[in-house]
Amino acid sequence: MPKLKINNTEIEVSAGTSILQAAEMLGYEVPRFCYHDKLSVPANCRMCLVEVKGAPKPVASCAMACGENMEVVTESPLVTKARHGVMEMMLINHPLDCPICDQGGECDLQDQAFGFGFDRSRYTEDKRSKVDPDMGPLIKTVMTRCIQCTRCVRFSEEIAGVSDIGMMNRGEDAEITTFVQKAIHSELSGNLVDVCPVGALTSKPYAFTARPWELRKTESIDVHDAVGTNIRIDSRGNEVMRVLPRLNEDVNEEWMADKSRYAIDGLKRARLDRPYIRDEVSGELRVASWDDALSKAAEKLVGTSADRVAAMVGSLCDTESMMALKDFMASLGVKNLDCRTDGTLFDVSQRCGYVMNTGIAGLERADAILLVGSNPRWEAPLVNARIRKAWLANRVKIGLIGEQNDLTYPYTYIGSGPESLAEGHSFFDVLKAAKNPVIIVGQGAFLRPDGEAIHAALYEFATQIGVVKDGWNGFNVLQTAASRVGALDIGFVPQGKGLNAYGILLASQKNELDVAYLLGVDEFNVEASLGKNTFVIYQGHHGDQGAVRADIVLPGAAYTEKDGLYVNTEGRVQIGKKAVSAPGEAREDWKIIRALSEKAGKTLPYDSLHQLRARLVRDYDHFGKIGSVILSEWAAFGVAGDIRKHPFHSPIDNYYMTNAISRLSPTMAKCTYEFIKEAAVIAEAAE
Repeated sequence: MPKLKINNTEIEVSAGTSILQAAEMLGYEVPRFCYHDKLSVPANCRMCLVEVKGAPKPVASCAMACGENMEVVTESPLVTKARHGVMEMMLINHPLDCPICDQGGECDLQDQAFGFGFDRSRYTEDKRSKVDPDMGPLIKTVMTRCIQCTRCVRFSEEIAGVSDIGMMNRGEDAEITTFVQKAIHSELSGNLVDVCPVGALTSKPYAFTARPWELRKTESIDVHDAVGTNIRIDSRGNEVMRVLPRLNEDVNEEWMADKSRYAIDGLKRARLDRPYIRDEVSGELRVASWDDALSKAAEKLVGTSADRVAAMVGSLCDTESMMALKDFMASLGVKNLDCRTDGTLFDVSQRCGYVMNTGIAGLERADAILLVGSNPRWEAPLVNARIRKAWLANRVKIGLIGEQNDLTYPYTYIGSGPESLAEGHSFFDVLKAAKNPVIIVGQGAFLRPDGEAIHAALYEFATQIGVVKDGWNGFNVLQTAASRVGALDIGFVPQGKGLNAYGILLASQKNELDVAYLLGVDEFNVEASLGKNTFVIYQGHHGDQGAVRADIVLPGAAYTEKDGLYVNTEGRVQIGKKAVSAPGEAREDWKIIRALSEKAGKTLPYDSLHQLRARLVRDYDHFGKIGSVILSEWAAFGVAGDIRKHPFHSPIDNYYMTNAISRLSPTMAKCTYEFIKEAAVIAEAAE
């Protein structure tokens, strides 16, 4: 571990630490453009020059490793002059776009030109002009602003795993562009805007809508998948303007998936902002008061036999509202409950059987990974990025059972269905010999009637392979719904001999179910799946699948409009915060259920969110350990039974439209047209 002096302050660092990193450990600011701590080091902007004793000229601190007895000066006349020269050259071709640039106010070039740049320009010639490539519906390009730092190129190749953009030509003709005229086909492309230090790449949907100093910033949690991405919601007035990622090394590092970032325009469309009751004569929904809607819903619930009532919760629900609904249904004696509205079937008796036991960050320690019935690139892009990171760093061996897709890293294809687990493929020997083997099971493995039997077979396979060792549990289930793990933790599943989601729908079609309470259920075609004689009470925030079929509509709040607890796929409890108010007469979900319980004469014993959370923590203490992952004991799960030889299929056939918010987003519609339909046309032409 070398010892050195930086500005006469001695420091000891690990071998390989750069001067720039060591300087930041001591609190010295070193300007940079091309350097990013999650990307490879190109050292091509030269803004991070420092003076090293004995060196003939200033050195790039991002690319120079610390050496024993090295003496470094980050501020000196030589360094200042060098930085002035670099900044002056960098601004030669940069246009004076700051007044109309979306990066204005949060631009690295602005900040560093002010802090470290020269106070005038001696360049009087014409500025260079570049053609702006079309990078798709998400990324706006103004390449005259580009300073060729290549952060975008390195992010695309290293993190996103696509090679759609690169640096072309040399000298004055050098430019970053797409090699052919096509959009950047990556579920992480929005991060290009974040890594760009200037205004060359900006957000196309956000263009010319707001300035950063106008926005109120709220730290929250994303719900578009089960990763639990830490986000910052920027709002102006009562409108969400944009969503950006927050740093959390254990969950999403500093990245964010495109759907989480850009589907927010769906929050403005087809919102439910007042209660509705279906008219018995005309059959159409009519506006009603809260008192009328709650009274009619309570009358229907109380007046129906408990065994002919069912409740289901959707993929975007917060844990508090699900807890309130479970308590309310328990007071009515209802046992037909389920949260698996996507049609999956698996054993919920052991927590280790439905969470990612390794953790998202733990995937980087893996030395062999088996994917079963999963397409992580669409189901959880940030988990897929972690797998790619492990492959880049250690060339980890990866195997796949299920649908073949471009996952941005090479893998060994083993088979398409559950029979592959018993066929003794050579990759299983690699898995068995690994120090830290990992199995990742997607929801595609359970999206079938024999899901519980497959769950049992996976337990036997994992035990045989030895994925659970001292200090290591390599068995992981990748959930796709933000609410799923929280719902399973509180037991929002059939009580006793109650019906699961399959049974509820079947009973409805057989006229054996009189009332269905749907809390944010939009995962399937409710109108086609429920029988015509079933009375449907729908509580949610969008007029999507559930509201179309509803007899009573109770308008709830979206995830940006309420405080709530969410448990991600690894079992980490996190808090989402309210950024804006719900539209019109819409209310927070737990408050609606509390008011309904009072109308039904079964008043729930809590009057505030604090009291509800206290009730939650009392029975499930891990909800009080915010931000922590509680390890689950390894125990047998699954139900033995016959397994059909049918291939696994991913539950997601369109990444950009998986829930009520994203289906109503114009930006996601453009992405669907650009990427999904175009890919289908190309595939059809190839056949």
